[in-house]
Amino acid sequence: MTNTKDDTTASSPHAEAGKNTGFAAELDKIQQHVRAFYRLHEDKHLVYHNIAHTEGVVSAAIRLAHHYQLNDEDFFAVIAACWFHDTGYYIGDGKDHEAKGAEMAGQFLKELQIPPSAIKTVQDCILATRIPQSPHTLPEKIVCDADLFHLGTDAFGECNKLMRKEAEMLQQNKISKEAWRLSTIRFLSDHHYHTDYGQSLLEPQKQYNIEMLQEKEAAHNEPAPDSNEQSPEPNGHNKKKEGKRPERGIETVFRISSGNHQKLSDMADRKAHIMISTNSIIISVLLSVLFRQLEQYPHFLIPAVMLLIICVLTIVFSILATTPRISNGRFSQQDLAAKKVNLLFFGNFYRMSLEDYTKGMNKLMDDREFLYGSLIRDVYSQGLVLARKYRLLRIAYDVFMYGLIASVIAFIIAAVAHTKGIL
Repeated sequence: MTNTKDDTTASSPHAEAGKNTGFAAELDKIQQHVRAFYRLHEDKHLVYHNIAHTEGVVSAAIRLAHHYQLNDEDFFAVIAACWFHDTGYYIGDGKDHEAKGAEMAGQFLKELQIPPSAIKTVQDCILATRIPQSPHTLPEKIVCDADLFHLGTDAFGECNKLMRKEAEMLQQNKISKEAWRLSTIRFLSDHHYHTDYGQSLLEPQKQYNIEMLQEKEAAHNEPAPDSNEQSPEPNGHNKKKEGKRPERGIETVFRISSGNHQKLSDMADRKAHIMISTNSIIISVLLSVLFRQLEQYPHFLIPAVMLLIICVLTIVFSILATTPRISNGRFSQQDLAAKKVNLLFFGNFYRMSLEDYTKGMNKLMDDREFLYGSLIRDVYSQGLVLARKYRLLRIAYDVFMYGLIASVIAFIIAAVAHTKGIL
């Protein structure tokens, strides 16, 4: 599975936050205040809910906030809430720590003269992390998912060990692995991510983590093998486990790849639309203003024609970049039997009957090799389309950039030559 732990902790949380918000100075003060708070209230029993966990939550929140392109105030509220969200553990016995953390955040933010609306958003975000989580707004959902971000990463195992150790130290009672495992399975099964980001990118790994715990629990409950039975080969279980493909991981890879390709395609379409709109405006100005004045300024004829040709070429290549290509919309039974048709793309079946398409899809769903082959073919086809789009778009940008420079130079030369009486 993809290791998301490294992605979220690769850079300083505050350094990243400062780049994207108008509250950089306030966030810096919050960071210093919370760090100082943790140093002054260090508790050896809290081996999980400490500054390291808080920094991880802040990093995850920054990642989510960037993804959703929050405005400055919401970005500030999310990051500030994450800094304060577990400070309540260090006040009293730690009960209802969300309310205590929200109160502490409110007091400090008032000292910073933060607007009351932003303070309320921060406090609501902290209170929303109370289990069971109940977020309503996007900032609250982001904070909740950031708080339990580790459930959907490879870091879950290590975090789970620390949480068990912390629970044992606080309760002053040994918790068996089996009891902790069962409670963790229940917790993970009841939990769900609230953002689309969490549901698409974190949920698959979380489900994988649940499956691993369930396998351990099943292995623990299996009766001991009879001594007369042939013992399995050494490392036999590990070999089987290593040979087993992580189905959810594969599905996640395809989902992410397809989603990224779609985003790149949308980006290319937007860029092409910008080029078409910009050059259309230039052409309209040329035709309505400059060409009408060529009798007065005949020396500008060549530069004007150059600029017109450049704009037309740019529009042509931009249109070509966004022009869709559709195949004949049919597939044969031979293609289906040979598993060469991609039934996931509408261009391959839109002229087929529903009955034929249903038969093809049933065959696809029953055949793992056919299914994954179709997914691979679909991702590859998207890549080819993207390559064509960006190649034509690059030509359009080059034509526009170098042509515009040449046209400006031509206008300057024409103006200077006319001034000196050459033209």
